[in-house]
Amino acid sequence: MRITELRARIKDYFPDPETFSQDTVLAELGGISVNQALEIGQEPGDIWRGIVKHHPQMPLKFR
Repeated sequence: MRITELRARIKDYFPDPETFSQDTVLAELGGISVNQALEIGQEPGDIWRGIVKHHPQMPLKFR
């Protein structure tokens, strides 16, 4: 997965994707935000899997 696809998926699901990516700390990413995970070089696909795991209520069409 590319970063652009990760950003598009986040935008499709979250009403405020910029705030989510910047301010939401996910234990599944090691206690950091999406933006921080990207900055340190985590793979976008791994980040997305962490987001999905953190939001188990996410409908299948967004996974």
